[in-house]
Amino acid sequence: MTDVGTVSRAIALAATEAARDKQATDVVVLDVAELLSITDYFVICSASSDRQIKTVIQAIEEKVRRDLDLRPVRREGESDAGWALLDYVDVVVHVFGEEERAYYDLERLWRDAPRPGWAVESAARSAG
Repeated sequence: MTDVGTVSRAIALAATEAARDKQATDVVVLDVAELLSITDYFVICSASSDRQIKTVIQAIEEKVRRDLDLRPVRREGESDAGWALLDYVDVVVHVFGEEERAYYDLERLWRDAPRPGWAVESAARSAG
């Protein structure tokens, strides 16, 4: 794995851990590197309220900054719009309200993207 791959994986893991710590649901990592030339991973999760969306986004930003000394290059959306996005270039984090997640349905749109084994293992460890 390249250094870039190692960093993108570390960002994705930090984001999933922070999201789960704030009770985000249905946390999924999609490996889109073979499908998109602009990023390696999508991290997608749901939050039950606008307030939780904001809390999850803040927790992810803090964890990635603390653990990896990285900040997103771009932040989009607003929690009161039902979604927010953090762009770390190699990883894009999507936090949706439940309705908005069903509407945008990124998992269906990117259904050909594999779900990395390390992300599934991480989910199993945090659930256990």
